[in-house]
Amino acid sequence: MVVQHNMQAANANRMLGITSGAQAKSTEKLSSGYKINRAADDAAGLTISEKMRKQIRGLDKASSNAQDGVSSVQTAEGALTEVHSMLQRMNELAVQSSNGTNSSDDRQAIQDEVDQLTTEIDRVAETTKFNEIYLLKGDDSSTKNVYMKGHDAGLKGNLIDGGKQATFTMDTLKAGDTYKIAGKEYTIGAEKADAEKLITDAIAAAAANNSNETVSIDGADYVIDKDGKISKGGTELGADATADLTEIKKLVVAGATVKYGDKSMTVMDAQNGVDKDDSSVITADHAKELIQAELLAANNIGTTDLKATVEAGKDDAATGKTSYKINKGYATVANTLSFNLHVGADADMTNKITVDIDTMNSSNLGIKGINVKDATGTAATYAIDAIADAVSKVSSQRSSLGAVQNRLEHTIDNLDNISENTSSAESRIRDTDMAKEMVNYSKNNILAQAGQSMLAQANQSNQGVLSLLQ
Repeated sequence: MVVQHNMQAANANRMLGITSGAQAKSTEKLSSGYKINRAADDAAGLTISEKMRKQIRGLDKASSNAQDGVSSVQTAEGALTEVHSMLQRMNELAVQSSNGTNSSDDRQAIQDEVDQLTTEIDRVAETTKFNEIYLLKGDDSSTKNVYMKGHDAGLKGNLIDGGKQATFTMDTLKAGDTYKIAGKEYTIGAEKADAEKLITDAIAAAAANNSNETVSIDGADYVIDKDGKISKGGTELGADATADLTEIKKLVVAGATVKYGDKSMTVMDAQNGVDKDDSSVITADHAKELIQAELLAANNIGTTDLKATVEAGKDDAATGKTSYKINKGYATVANTLSFNLHVGADADMTNKITVDIDTMNSSNLGIKGINVKDATGTAATYAIDAIADAVSKVSSQRSSLGAVQNRLEHTIDNLDNISENTSSAESRIRDTDMAKEMVNYSKNNILAQAGQSMLAQANQSNQGVLSLLQ
């Protein structure tokens, strides 16, 4: 027996220490809920877990970002709902003012309401904001020129609209044609040159057919032979064909009626392009002037910074068409507001969704200073087209915002799904399996009690030494 080295007790004490350490770790895991409380518990697991935690928290905040984006888009779209309503009311008023039964007082009352609605559209654009960000007034740091859409003023023809220019093309007006301009129907009267052309056509036909042709002027017949000589009652008008043509042209005066074949023209007595006896009969040149003026009026609606211009109509004999080039005017407005929503946990630029919102004031919509109170209702009629363009712009912007909102809702669902699944994976690495750990705790608790008992027994075994010393 020895007393200096009590190995039984030392061994029991060592094992009790190991059991107590394991018991302490089990207690820590059970009380914290984590099986990794320090890097020493699982160095590799800690690294993986922290990386996942970064992703999870980033995903959760990205989902919150996307939800804020939905809220901002809904705010803008809700405001544009009211702009749409106001534009629809303005369209009603423009249609009403276009009617000829309205007095000047009626049209003034209509204009007053249109002005108030235009002002309110501007106020909505200036004041709608989300988290102190103005959503509908654009980016004040820069401007852009918004060209108005081209209009045909309701004229019969074809309009090709380009970026800065538009072209209106119509059939070239000829004597006898009827054409409606600004709601009034005009007849293209024959001018001296038109009637004279019937004679030259007859001369050309006589030469081509090697036959005689007959032209009637105010009921008197004139015969043209194949050589271009013109005679009346068998008597030639002049010394030769050239003189004959000069003489017959002298007969083509205002009021004279010239007939050739199935064509008949009465030379109009015009003053400034309008027949003195019938204001609905005008020359082709005057009709072109009126058309140019109406195209100018229709295309100048909303042009606050650069007025539109319309070039004089150009006839193309080869195609039988007359074209008018429209140099479109514009309004200068704030640039498009553009902001990015960061909807991912990483710095990748593909995690950004861009939201673009145009300036939604009356200038950009092309209705600033719109007039519906002219005496004839023509301006109100043209205003209908301008308001239709504004409705289209607002519809396009609302459609764009709706598409972004739908995209963000899918983004939120995806982010939440990824966050959930990543959290599940991180839980498997870091969280304590309470049932399993409780088994370990119970085992270690029993071992600790057994260790304590064995240590006591080991210490008791040395008591036998005292009996030898008695």
